[in-house]
Amino acid sequence: MSFAVQGWCPGALRPMASGDGLVVRVRLPIGRMTPAQAQGLAQAARTHGNGQMEISNRANLQLRGVRPDSHRALLADLAALGVLDADLALEARRNILLSPFWGEGDGTTDLSAALQSRLMDLPDLPAKFGHVIDIGPTRVLADASGDLRVERGLSGGLILRADGAALGQPVTRETAVAALIALAQWFVDQGGIAQGRGRMRGLALRGILPPGAVEAPVAASVPPLPGATPLGSLAGFEFGAFPAETLAALAVLDRPLRLTPWRMMLIEGQPDTFGLGAVPGLILDPASPMLGVRACPGAPFCPQAQGPTRDLARRLAPRVPPGQTLHVSGCAKGCAHPWPADLTLVAQSGVAQTGVAQTGVAQTGGFALGRACKAEQVGGAAWPLQRLLQDSNLFDAKGPP
Repeated sequence: MSFAVQGWCPGALRPMASGDGLVVRVRLPIGRMTPAQAQGLAQAARTHGNGQMEISNRANLQLRGVRPDSHRALLADLAALGVLDADLALEARRNILLSPFWGEGDGTTDLSAALQSRLMDLPDLPAKFGHVIDIGPTRVLADASGDLRVERGLSGGLILRADGAALGQPVTRETAVAALIALAQWFVDQGGIAQGRGRMRGLALRGILPPGAVEAPVAASVPPLPGATPLGSLAGFEFGAFPAETLAALAVLDRPLRLTPWRMMLIEGQPDTFGLGAVPGLILDPASPMLGVRACPGAPFCPQAQGPTRDLARRLAPRVPPGQTLHVSGCAKGCAHPWPADLTLVAQSGVAQTGVAQTGVAQTGGFALGRACKAEQVGGAAWPLQRLLQDSNLFDAKGPP
C-alpha cells in the first residue's frame, strides 16, 4: 500500500488539496458556533465549495470541495463570521481541544483564552501537536488526540499531564498556561521532534517522562451517545459528514452548537426531540448501527484512497455487534480513525472486480482485513467485496483473518 503522510492538518489559511477540491478546516475559537455563524458557514460551504461538511476527530469543521479560485472569497466570509485566525502562524499553533461539556465559570474557556493569548510563546512544535483542556469531574477526552492535557487531578485541583504519562504536574488556573509552555519546551529539549514530526506519547514510549509529575488524573468516562445531556442534545452524523443544508436547518433552531471529537454536535438548550427530528441527516438513536462505523471519504474524494469506502461501510453497519467498531479505510493511513478498531478493512489497489449489480457497492481491488488493530497494521491478501458482504463470520472473533 502506497500513501504519503502529509505531517500536517488542513486549516482555513492553509487548505489541503483532495480529490473533490480543497479541504478547508475551520477551527472555532471555543468549538462553538452561534446560530448566525452556523448559517453563515452553511452558506459559505454552498457558495465556495460542494456543500459537503465534516466534523474532524479534533472537533473542527471542514468544508469540502472548495474551488481554488474561490478560496480568497471564502476567507473573507470566514473573517466576517469571526472564525478566521489573523495569520498562518497563529492558525498553525491553535490546536486546542476543549471538553464540549464545559459550563460557564468552570474555567475551561478562561484557560483556552489564556492559552490562545500566548500561542506565539510556544516553541516551534510539529504541526499535529495539540493541547487538550478537559477539567470536568471525569475525563471525557481521554481517547481524543492531544499531547499536553490540562485535567482534573484526584486531589480535586488541576494537573498538567503529558500524553502517555500516567501522572501529571499540579497546576492552578493562573499557572497552567505558563507550565504548558514550559512542558512544550521540555518536549523539544528532550528530542521529541525528528524531521519536523513528533508527538509527546513518543517520548513516553521511550521512557522519557517529565519532571514534577506526581498526581493521577480523575477517571475517564465512556464516550457519550446521542441523546439528552444537562447542556442540551447530542446528535450524530454518518461518518461525521453532512450537507450544508443540515447545518442551516440546525441554525434555524436558534441555539448555539458545539462540535465534539466524537463527530457529534451538541445542540445547547432544553432537549427538543421533535425539533431535532425535523432536521435531516441526524443520528438521534443511541442504538443506531452507524455509530459503530468509521470510514474516510475514500475514492474518488481522496487522491490517496485505493477505493471507495462508505458504500461498503453502510452495507456492513447492521452486522457490527453492539459495542464494537468497524473501520473502513481507503488507505493504510487510517485518517478517519487513527486508533485500533475491532475490525479494520483497508482498500487495496487492483483491477476492478465484477459483481456490482449483485452487491450494490462500487468495486475496487478488494480489502485487507485486520482485527483489534489500526489501519497501518493491516496486512494479508485482499478479500473481494462480494465475499465481505456475504461472509456470515466476518464479525466473529473466531472467523477470518
